[in-house]
Amino acid sequence: MIEPSLPPDPRVRHWLLRHPNPTSFILHMIGIPPTFLGALFVPIYLCRLSWPLFLLALGLFAGGYLLQFAGHYLEGTDPGEVIYFKRKLGRPYVEFPRPRTVDSAPAAGAAVHSA
Repeated sequence: MIEPSLPPDPRVRHWLLRHPNPTSFILHMIGIPPTFLGALFVPIYLCRLSWPLFLLALGLFAGGYLLQFAGHYLEGTDPGEVIYFKRKLGRPYVEFPRPRTVDSAPAAGAAVHSA
């Protein structure tokens, strides 16, 4: 028996709405795995106290994050981590990219949230 497909998770739908630019999406798909891998290397580094392993972990983590931040820069939005702190501090933030018109010209006004 074939089961019916599950409805899409709202968190995935929200993430896709925040990353509609194909270049940004690709940068995230390339940047997320090394970010996680770099974080996973930290306990290994702490057990072995190896400088080369520490530098590898730091490079993977920072490089992965830089790729993701570059994607947000292309879209003109704040990364999720920055949004979290801006919300806590009551600062305005840009969560979703500006909508594009049919001729791909930027629309007037940004989707800026304020606390």
